[in-house]
Amino acid sequence: MTADGIYEPVQVHFDDLDAMGLLHNSRYALLVERAIGAYWQRLGWAPDPARSVFKDVFLAVREFKVTYHAPIAGAGEPMVHFWMERMGRTSGVYGFRVLSADRSLVHADGYRVNVNLDPATLRPEPFSAELRAAAEPLLRTPLPC
Repeated sequence: MTADGIYEPVQVHFDDLDAMGLLHNSRYALLVERAIGAYWQRLGWAPDPARSVFKDVFLAVREFKVTYHAPIAGAGEPMVHFWMERMGRTSGVYGFRVLSADRSLVHADGYRVNVNLDPATLRPEPFSAELRAAAEPLLRTPLPC
């Protein structure tokens, strides 16, 4: 982790490519999902409440926006840079960039909104103190005006 977020390498496989040999547009979301998931899994998060160190295990994506800048051609290992723009009571907003392996080229950027749900009711539920503490290093500090 760096002061401006996490840089997580991800793998682009041959079957992620479209007929032109470019990363299919739908796969950018998958790369971001894999990068964020890898980070949280290293901290002990698991989708099974019996195995997770966090009680917050039922998180749903509410919104996902991607802006494409330069295509990824062929299989390889790009980098996903992500951080949290904000964390509310029941939802959090991740910012992200999909970068070339050497971080010199931005392939895509955007944001993803996650909502913490109560598994019984499927209604938004406040984040636990443990999850908030673990997310703290991801939160960007706003620049002074």
